[in-house]
Amino acid sequence: MEKHDVRVYAFPSYVEGSQSPWQFNYRIEIENHGSLSVQLLRRRWLITDGEGRHIEVEGPGVVGEEPIIAPGQVFSYQSGVPLDTPLGVMEGSYLMQDEEGEEFEAPISPFTLAVPHIIN
Repeated sequence: MEKHDVRVYAFPSYVEGSQSPWQFNYRIEIENHGSLSVQLLRRRWLITDGEGRHIEVEGPGVVGEEPIIAPGQVFSYQSGVPLDTPLGVMEGSYLMQDEEGEEFEAPISPFTLAVPHIIN
């Protein structure tokens, strides 16, 4: 078992009826498959709208928390983001610290934010 094996999954959704800005919600699940407890210290998001404009968001924790995730445990939370276009992409990383004090990055793979009829 690896010491650091944190996996991040995103589940985005469109808030029906929202327009300019379009509102998207997302649920994040952070799974600790490593051998040590880890704490989420900081988040960094890169949000790109449908016209290629970038927004960077950085800050401590997530939704006001800096959760500690034990081996085999999952932490989940919900948040949202407004976009000026009906299509966009989010990606980023979490700065984590293990119980021994070592810091490492947990990547967040890109995921699409899209008004449903746009991509059908």
